[in-house]
Amino acid sequence: MGDAKSYALMLADAVRENVSRVDGDGLSRLVDEIERARRVFVAGAGRSGLVARAFAMRLMHLGLQVYVVGETITPAIGVGDLLVAVSGSGSTRSVVLVAVTAKRLGARVAVLTSHESSPLGKLADVVVRVGGREEVLERDYLAEQLAGFSVSPAPLGTLFELTSSVVLDAVVAALMERRGVCEEDLKARHTNLE
Repeated sequence: MGDAKSYALMLADAVRENVSRVDGDGLSRLVDEIERARRVFVAGAGRSGLVARAFAMRLMHLGLQVYVVGETITPAIGVGDLLVAVSGSGSTRSVVLVAVTAKRLGARVAVLTSHESSPLGKLADVVVRVGGREEVLERDYLAEQLAGFSVSPAPLGTLFELTSSVVLDAVVAALMERRGVCEEDLKARHTNLE
């Protein structure tokens, strides 16, 4: 049996391993796509949707025009825009439909997924492959760590979501460097209605 801290440390190790497997070229292409985009739209369902929303907030802090798909103030997407979709399976129906619509209307599509050959992966102009829990937890080093623990520290896609969050925060850091902005610049755009 493990305690919460032991599970947290194991999960942090798994996220680190998972991040090390993310394709750096795909990440660079995502940063380029964001830089070129007129506006950025983000989409995801469930916990992946929460990751996408957190990314949208950081892009807003950078001063980009960014929208969360499904919100009442989200405008029409079109040519020059970028959709960033987050889906571990790459086949979440609502997210796939959004991506199909975005492509039909002339927008570019970037996807974070564990499955490059999924419907979302096939639609994407840029795919950032982020492994899911099944891939990393089967590795020997983590399998050994799990010995004696009664549950996995990463149920139901947790590892994909945590890794995606870290990866997208790294994209924000790269954009900050490219744009020559600092944390104070971001803070100036943070909500003051709290």
